[in-house]
Amino acid sequence: MHFDVTYVLAAGESNYTDSLVSFAWIMAVALLAPLVSHLTGKKMPAVALLIFFGMIIGPSMLGLAHEDPGIGMLKELGVGALFLLAGFEIDIAALKSKEAVTGFSTWAICMVACGVGAYFLMDDIPGAIVMAIALTSTALGTITPMLKQDKLLGTRVGDSVLIHGAIGEVAPITAMALLLGSRSTLATMLILLAFIGIAVAVAIMPFAITTLMPWFKDAFISSAGSTNQTIMRLIILILAILMAVTAVFELDIVLGAFAAGIILNRIIPDEYHKGLENRLDVVFYSMLIPVFFVISGMAIDWNVIVSEPIKVLGIPLLILVTRGLPVFLRENIHHTGSDVETTRERIQVALYAATGLPIIVAVMSLAVASGIVDNEIASIFIAGGALTVAIFPFIASLLREEEPAKSEK
Repeated sequence: MHFDVTYVLAAGESNYTDSLVSFAWIMAVALLAPLVSHLTGKKMPAVALLIFFGMIIGPSMLGLAHEDPGIGMLKELGVGALFLLAGFEIDIAALKSKEAVTGFSTWAICMVACGVGAYFLMDDIPGAIVMAIALTSTALGTITPMLKQDKLLGTRVGDSVLIHGAIGEVAPITAMALLLGSRSTLATMLILLAFIGIAVAVAIMPFAITTLMPWFKDAFISSAGSTNQTIMRLIILILAILMAVTAVFELDIVLGAFAAGIILNRIIPDEYHKGLENRLDVVFYSMLIPVFFVISGMAIDWNVIVSEPIKVLGIPLLILVTRGLPVFLRENIHHTGSDVETTRERIQVALYAATGLPIIVAVMSLAVASGIVDNEIASIFIAGGALTVAIFPFIASLLREEEPAKSEK
């Protein structure tokens, strides 16, 4: 019996050629960014350079890389990795503290004030909600690697920023789901409750399985090293499940990723946190997270920056006034429960709190798709949000005072 077998080389026949070329350029600038950051004495954060280089290789400038479905999937995984680590870094007890309550009330006041002000300017409720969410968000996932690079995690400033960041990330996402979704508010609340129930079930699943099947624990631990890496695979499975659930429920995947990080924070014993964190850093910071920042930069339209420079430059100032200033004033005139002691530290916390990008991208994407704002306004806000990432942490680093770490993570 004779068989005719035709072998087709992948080169030239693959549907992923454009994706692979884009990925090569993305990884090239992902490597370049920390090297340039080092040359500047790390005064320019690597994250800001990733966004800047992404804009350069993106469609609006050199056109070397494009966001197609393959690259888009890598971006979503990068978002997931970023917010899983952010959730894992959070001190859960701190979210129940007086500082967290004060931080939430500060955000709520800013949100309402911005919404009312925007409504009087625009005479449009959905548009006012979009502006209020965009101007009062904090890029926790974006600033976490900066805090880590500057060794601020575990310090007075770092702990306070994480609390304000968690509130400034999760609260706007929840507001976006409740106020801008296509469903009724009641239906969205029920979906959020269903998501919380699934997240709790995912959290107790490992304990339930090991209780019902004791052999499973031994097999799991014995395969944790070498090529099997069962612990890392379990972590990524939890992340994948919760991201998939939020996608199916038409919620922002940031909620699923952040919940996965909090679950890991709770189920992993404290003595293993540091070792696990180091392994996650290697897995996520080597590719997925820098890819997300570069692709975010690729979405910035350089032509909008050139044609509307005043508006683009005005966005960071507006965010500083509507988000950073209230945090600074609250820390000065009211005992918030935080440990920050000096004016310089309070300014640092305010600057980090005013650093926003992922939520701005998310709310503007939703607003454009819904016809609430046009592409030009969205591009102005996204470019302005990217400037907050480049400018505010840089200024905060110049104000830094040496302090001993409060705790070891």
